[in-house]
Amino acid sequence: MRLRDETVGAVNLFRAPPGPFDLAATPLAQALADVATISLLRQRASRRSTVRNEQLQTALNSRVLIEQAKGKLSERQSIDMEQAFTALRGCARSHNRRLSDVARSFIDDSEPLPGLGA
Repeated sequence: MRLRDETVGAVNLFRAPPGPFDLAATPLAQALADVATISLLRQRASRRSTVRNEQLQTALNSRVLIEQAKGKLSERQSIDMEQAFTALRGCARSHNRRLSDVARSFIDDSEPLPGLGA
């Protein structure tokens, strides 16, 4: 099972009773392998697409949290959005945490975050 120079898989054919396959079975076996190859390649492409979509959705959700936290911090401390982002990022770095996690904690007021007035 190949696509150009890439090996996709292998097909084993077995026969009962034991003995050689007749020549007429060869094109049928190749057709079976070709269909299986196409199916595997489509499944891989679908999986890559699903993973990419999940990553993009996670990034978007993370960005929304960060923007909400920036707005809340900006309002609380009367600073501009850039300063709010810098403060959130500094907090994340100093506590070795992801920025989106710090943003969520700040939005939810779920834990004290030194320097953020939470």
